[in-house]
Amino acid sequence: MVVMIYGAGSVGLGLASCLLKAGAGADLIDKDETVLSLREHGLNRTGIFGNFHADPSEFRSYSSLSSLANSQYDYILVCTKSFDSQVAAGDLADHKHLIGDDTKIVLCQNGWGNAEVFTRFLAPEQVYNARIITGFQKTNDYTVVVTVHADAIRVGNLSGFSSSCVERLCKSITAGGIPCEVTDEIGKYIWAKMLYNCALNPLGALLDVPYGDLSENESTRQIMDHIVREVFAVMTAAGYETHFQTPEDFLDIFYEKLVPDTADHRSSTLQDIKAGRRTEIDALNGAVVELAKKHGLNVPYNSVAFHLVKSIEAKRSSVRKDQRDL
Repeated sequence: MVVMIYGAGSVGLGLASCLLKAGAGADLIDKDETVLSLREHGLNRTGIFGNFHADPSEFRSYSSLSSLANSQYDYILVCTKSFDSQVAAGDLADHKHLIGDDTKIVLCQNGWGNAEVFTRFLAPEQVYNARIITGFQKTNDYTVVVTVHADAIRVGNLSGFSSSCVERLCKSITAGGIPCEVTDEIGKYIWAKMLYNCALNPLGALLDVPYGDLSENESTRQIMDHIVREVFAVMTAAGYETHFQTPEDFLDIFYEKLVPDTADHRSSTLQDIKAGRRTEIDALNGAVVELAKKHGLNVPYNSVAFHLVKSIEAKRSSVRKDQRDL
């Protein structure tokens, strides 16, 4: 089995480490400096699922799809940020010689709307989604730490096509250390993750605290409760569903299991803000706000959370521009 990892960020390195440990072939695609580091140091994984090291000779890394040989992959795991979906989809579409009839594209991204972008370029039966509720943190260009884990990775197709074709991928990821399972209900899992991320990511970023702190404070609990109820209402109005019948059903599991299992984790939104990077808030609370507009719903808590994070993004971007101009 040969897999392309498109995006060697924290999630990409984490999944690549599992595949390499399981004996699969892996080609990693990322920017020049990351590729140079991987070629020099190899790939390291530490954290709650144990330590693993792959020597540079055990995998290949490239900064461009044009550098790849004319071979087709069994799976392509897209591990870019959600705001890069358009670029990633277009890049893959421009190199279709790498995508065979049986190749499956698996989107390992946060938020809602990524599959819609990719199916503009690729057949819906080739595009799969992964719901990941494991915390990864990249400490340098070749090292990833697995910080927390709340549930198995789930992989499936949003368009209703059979998910049996990703069984081999899931078994390899599991053999490499992180539980991964096939599902025919990936939409339900993604919306459960939306409920989780929309409540935790913006508040954790705005207050600079780990998830556990948010659940221990009565004021932030009330805000998260409102965010979850709004997301649930939008999800239902848009014709989607999750495994939970009511917002309260989700909130019970949220506070009893999901947050405690990831209490020490600091959101990817916070990590991006601290690093001066663009966040994925557009695909989280921003996606909820846009869907709410389409269905005539008012979502004030999600809207405030979204716009506050965007204001921080704009401020950081302005500061970076000023620094470049000096």
